[in-house]
Amino acid sequence: MKFGPVPLSQAEGAVLAHSVPTRGGRLRKGRVLSGADLQALAETGIAEVIVARLGPDDLGEDLAAERLATAVLGQGKGLKQTRPFTGRVNLLAEGPGVAELDVAALEAVNAVHPMITIATVPPWQQMRDGGMVATIKIISYGVPEADLAQACAAVATAGAITLRQPVLKTATLIITEIPGGVGDKGRNAIAGRLEALGVTLETVKLVPHRRTELAAALAACTSELLLVLTGSATSDGEDVAPAALRAAGGRVTRFGMPVDPGNLLFLGALNGRPVIGLPGCARAPALNGADWVLSRVICGVPVSSADIAGMGVGGLLKEIPTRPQPRRGR
Repeated sequence: MKFGPVPLSQAEGAVLAHSVPTRGGRLRKGRVLSGADLQALAETGIAEVIVARLGPDDLGEDLAAERLATAVLGQGKGLKQTRPFTGRVNLLAEGPGVAELDVAALEAVNAVHPMITIATVPPWQQMRDGGMVATIKIISYGVPEADLAQACAAVATAGAITLRQPVLKTATLIITEIPGGVGDKGRNAIAGRLEALGVTLETVKLVPHRRTELAAALAACTSELLLVLTGSATSDGEDVAPAALRAAGGRVTRFGMPVDPGNLLFLGALNGRPVIGLPGCARAPALNGADWVLSRVICGVPVSSADIAGMGVGGLLKEIPTRPQPRRGR
């Protein structure tokens, strides 16, 4: 591609690089200049313009963006692409879910040519219907076709971006109560989280904060997902809620996570169904570590202890200056 100033006599058919005012209005950048455009420019007193002219081995920005978007999607599901405009194509979520990204493939695309770019949300970002998962942008007015082919080849084997959609549809929330506790505060915030992922909160049970009663409540649940919100914070892997899960015949795969807020989460399973012990911060709608686990579990993404351990980098979700600090020794 050739770029730079040319006299009007050489500009017909080239792409206008910068918007230019004329007596009759304004010619916008990206416009392919016609004879009438050149006459309007001449009548304005303009003798030369800055243009881009594609070479025989170049592709225009819109066609290049569209081809790359199609290659990036590949067999990816749950996404749709917009029509190209000014070298840009957006990939939008078709329904709620979490974004699964082939990071290596996407980085390979961005390494081919500085003018060929794709930007995405972070891996496993929770999406709503119509949310933008990625944007593909051809920065220049055209790129070498060979480079575009190389970028497309980097993601040719499979979809580099997929929306993992919800596979669980029902949930039960068990809230344990302590004398003088907060009762069922948080019910609405948790119901809102589930609703955003297409999950129905079938039942909310309030039980005393004791292992025996909680174990019985867990054993009686029939929903696909079990959530536990304790009246007293779970402070150890042998505390009431994890112990109750084991007593009901389940297992705990992880207690604690390096995400703040959200440290006091535990994850387990009972009769093949996931169980999430929610931290107290889940009573509020603000983002916390439980959201990262909840959305993945609902969308059928396996979450291991190692996965949770890896959430610490980027896991400082909000710094609250007024949060009480550890007491200093006297």
